[in-house]
Amino acid sequence: MKLNILIQGSLGRMGEALKQAAEDKGHTILAGIDIGDCAEDHIEGVDLAIDFSHHSATQSLAECVGKAGIPLIIGTTGHSEEEKGSILKAVSSIPVVWAGNYSLGVNLLFYLTQKASEILPNNYDVEVIEMHHRFKKDAPSGTAENLLERIKAADVRSDHRLLHGREGIVGERTDREIGVHSLRGGDVVGDHTVVFAADGERLELTHKASDRMIFARGAMHAGEWLTQQPAGLYHMQDVLGLK
Repeated sequence: MKLNILIQGSLGRMGEALKQAAEDKGHTILAGIDIGDCAEDHIEGVDLAIDFSHHSATQSLAECVGKAGIPLIIGTTGHSEEEKGSILKAVSSIPVVWAGNYSLGVNLLFYLTQKASEILPNNYDVEVIEMHHRFKKDAPSGTAENLLERIKAADVRSDHRLLHGREGIVGERTDREIGVHSLRGGDVVGDHTVVFAADGERLELTHKASDRMIFARGAMHAGEWLTQQPAGLYHMQDVLGLK
């Protein structure tokens, strides 16, 4: 099925990647808008709307597509709780996928990490390592934060404290901690590894991103899936059939 797509945030880096991903799949970018543009002026004939813009712009697009009955992909981050509530109210009658990371591989890593944390007993020590380019300003990454949430979702690790790096005479590792390590350098798009280490064996789950197009392709995959779904709020775990 070929889709007519509206992209909000079309002039940004992700907007350009989405255009390429849509072209590769044979879809048409019917409209590209940015902050300050009115979505209502471009909504006619649109089958799917995608938002990778700024948290302040999502609300107006949500209201527009909600009234028009057009499925919506939200990849924008940074919304306040109040903004999230207003957006969800505006899109209550349409299908929506809302995710902070649209990489298919990363979302599978989330699932596998949570399963491993639930299955492996507490004598398996857990460490999370992430690496990004030298210009990244925050640490740990949002993806690492998500991984940590999924590790701690297991009852056996729900009371573990996060230990961000180690320095000096820190003593032996306790059985109630999760190590978190952020590496920065070069042009690394994003590497994430979760280590489960016990006496005699070690399980490592790793995802390495080398091209930002993976996020655009994942969003396009989610959009194709979404157009066949009833109204509701969905996540990438739904898209991948992991729930």
